[in-house]
Order: sequence, then C-alpha cells, then structure tokens
Amino acid sequence: QVQLVESGGGSVQAGGSLRLSCAASGGIISFYDIYWYRQAPGNQRELVASITRGGTIYYADSVKGRFTISKDNAKDSGYLEMNSLNPEDTAVYYCNAYILMSNWRVTGAWGQGTQVTVSP
Repeated sequence: QVQLVESGGGSVQAGGSLRLSCAASGGIISFYDIYWYRQAPGNQRELVASITRGGTIYYADSVKGRFTISKDNAKDSGYLEMNSLNPEDTAVYYCNAYILMSNWRVTGAWGQGTQVTVSP
C-alpha cells in the first residue's frame, strides 16, 4: 500500500521561502498526477497547484508567480517550492497523488499534512 509522507513545513517570516516535499513509498512505479492542497483554520481545503502525468501545470491565482510545483519520478517525490510567502499562505498543506503501482494499477493517496506558518 502506498504511503505519502510530507516534509518541509515550518515557520517563516513574510517574504521567506519554504520547499515542501511529498515522498512516496510502497511498490511504486511512477507518479501520475500530483496535487497540493491547503487548508487554513475555518476555511475549506483549496487546491493550490497540480501537475499531471503529461506535465500540465495549474496554479491557483493566489500563488501564481510565487509557487512552483515539480516532481521527480526517479526519487518517487513531488515538491512545492514556495517563495515570497505572506501570512495568507498560513495553512496545513496536503499532498495528493495518483501513482502507478507495481501491480500496474493507479492508486490515489493523501499525505498527512504539514503546517506552514508565515508571520508578518
């Protein structure tokens, strides 16, 4: 069974940067699509960025030009580079991925979430 483990969250001041990682383990052949969501207290979970198997990339308007999504199939990992962070980016960030498994089936999985806190 695939597991996604996120890392890289933390506390930074406004204007700072963080790089989130989403590492997969458990009989993986390759990532297909990767989605990064975030959820701030009292808010619904929102899609921040995504990258498809074919390389099509989406960014929410609120992060365009500041965040960069990528994946590295050789490392079974996905990444979200976040620059010029502001307090409105404070949230728990979740990785969601669809992965081709060693049984040749595509499986969806969620990470446990990683906290990002941006202070003024």
